[in-house]
Amino acid sequence: MRYAKRGPLRFTSHRDFARAFERALRRAGAPIAFSQGFTPHPKISYASAAPTGVASEAEYLEIGLRETVDPGELRAALDAALSPGLDVLDAVVATGGSLADRIQASHWRVELPGVDPAVLRQAVAAFTAAPEVPVERMTKQGRRTFDARGAVHHIDVIEPTPAPSEVVAVPCAILDLVVRQVTPSVRPDDVLSGLRVVADLEPPVPPRATRLAQGTLTAQGGIADPLEADRDGVSIGER
Repeated sequence: MRYAKRGPLRFTSHRDFARAFERALRRAGAPIAFSQGFTPHPKISYASAAPTGVASEAEYLEIGLRETVDPGELRAALDAALSPGLDVLDAVVATGGSLADRIQASHWRVELPGVDPAVLRQAVAAFTAAPEVPVERMTKQGRRTFDARGAVHHIDVIEPTPAPSEVVAVPCAILDLVVRQVTPSVRPDDVLSGLRVVADLEPPVPPRATRLAQGTLTAQGGIADPLEADRDGVSIGER
């Protein structure tokens, strides 16, 4: 399944979404399968969930069911059971293979209110020219230093047409970014930290990031929807 986190619901943590999704499964009457053992859990697997505070149009999960259901009907029932802003967009029957293995990169749009596009272009040029850009971030293993430049497949500045969400009467630069899935993961805020390192770029207000897509990198530099491998030629649900 593909789902979205939109508007204020982007502040929903992954744990809170997981709880809400399990409740939605119960309300929808989905015949969810459970793990074995003393503490059975619903068979739900999430692939590369976006950080809290980040909007997304391309989050993915897998669920195990006890019996066959119509994917379109299940998608609609789950979407109706979730709050507006947590939206189930698509569902297909898995035909084999790991969903996580099909996610090689993510496509992001990052809005930077108060930043002039020309200033961002200069920072992007310095970032692109650097052989590596070390940044620091606190992880579960403690503070780590890693290269933000090597994971970036594409970075550019785009014109805000139409006007970006919730941004009026101020200049707003927009960063278009494709980042490869690496370990440790490189997130949009890490790239912004890299822009600060190479060009002293400091947005005056918090940027707003939206994940537009994630999946397999194509030869043309695009990102293929990971659900395409399971389709039988018929689109199910919203596209």
